[in-house]
Amino acid sequence: MPFDGVYSVLPTPFRADGALDLESLRRVVDLYVGAGVAGVTALGVTSEVTRLTEDERATVLDTIVAQVNGRCAVIAGTTAEGTRACIEYSRRAKSAGASAVMVSPPRLTKLNSEAVFAHFSQLASAVDRPIVVQDYPPVCGYTLEPALLVRIARELPAARTIKLEDAPTPYKTSRILEAASGLEISILGGLGGVYLFEELLAGAKGAMTGFAFPEMLVEVVRLFRAGEVTQAANAFYRYVPLLRFEFQEGIGMALRKELLKRRGAIQEAALRAPGAQLDAATLAALDQLLDWMRQQGVPWI
Repeated sequence: MPFDGVYSVLPTPFRADGALDLESLRRVVDLYVGAGVAGVTALGVTSEVTRLTEDERATVLDTIVAQVNGRCAVIAGTTAEGTRACIEYSRRAKSAGASAVMVSPPRLTKLNSEAVFAHFSQLASAVDRPIVVQDYPPVCGYTLEPALLVRIARELPAARTIKLEDAPTPYKTSRILEAASGLEISILGGLGGVYLFEELLAGAKGAMTGFAFPEMLVEVVRLFRAGEVTQAANAFYRYVPLLRFEFQEGIGMALRKELLKRRGAIQEAALRAPGAQLDAATLAALDQLLDWMRQQGVPWI
């Protein structure tokens, strides 16, 4: 069945010297699971997956699956440059206990729709796990048109969940659902959660993002599902300033880790080189924003 609800993309915590910090990883898992998410996503783009060695990938996924311990779904990113490698990553994820895999088209490759479809078709035939199709052109370099996404979902039942990150996402959500003609497809917004409420209005089923306050995402989806649309809007719009600030290009992951550090989930806010580090001016702006939100009585801040 397609996935719905909130799925939090987990960061990979590092120590100051760049080593994996598994103790912090366990705490951040508990923070997100405790917030009531439907699942967590390991080895995503914002997990700094491209900065992990092969052994570290396995260690991170094994640690997450063990810490979740059946409390929610675990989705593993298994995108690779080639179909064979993607299948191998996906088989490893299944063996580790992942509930599903998340895959975008191979990067750095000139593709057409038939090549993309073949990639997902071969993966679906080789690995008995649901597939979340990630549509994020800035990373993979390929735009998945609504017709292609619907074709994948129609012909490959395992691939009926889409992580949609091709802006404008509310608009594209509507186009996909119109093309689906009643086919059950689940669309999850990404992009830091910045457009979550508008995506829900357009027909999305939830979100897949690592926003440092997952409680808000869970609350907005809960209220919206209950038909309390105005309350969902109010819950969402209080966080828009922080969503916007956290989602700054180039430093967004550093800001997310800084927030998670302040929440006591991770020991260090370090990114692996050549990841950006926050400067004093950015930290001061973050302090001012959080102080303002506290004065407004925004929950969980």
